[in-house]
Amino acid sequence: MKEPKDKRTKEYKEWKAQFEANKPKGVGDVIEDITEATGIKAIVKAVAGDDCGCNERKEKLNKLFRKNNIDCLTEDEYNYLSTIFNNQSKITPEQQIKMKAIHERIFNVRLTSSCLSCSFVKEIYNPLKRVFNA
Repeated sequence: MKEPKDKRTKEYKEWKAQFEANKPKGVGDVIEDITEATGIKAIVKAVAGDDCGCNERKEKLNKLFRKNNIDCLTEDEYNYLSTIFNNQSKITPEQQIKMKAIHERIFNVRLTSSCLSCSFVKEIYNPLKRVFNA
């Protein structure tokens, strides 16, 4: 049986792969990044060997202290935000509502501000742009 063809755009596939590769799972991943950057991990491996228990500790810490993981944008969301971030200077109220819905989904939060225009740039636009540019 023939595999179904992946119809996602090349640009989106590349963005998603990079997004997933750079997303830490939890505190264990953050600690591992710090110990690698400071050289501590190399010293521990040299002293204790390759099986020093670091991977097990990392996984336990990731399970105990998960980061507030951000969900990946869908291709439709990515394309929608692409047109806004790359081609538009003024955002309509309808676009603000759509961007709020995207923000709530990917960050797993409910925004409570009653005045969307007051908090839009700080709470919605900037975080979405950071995710988009990730």
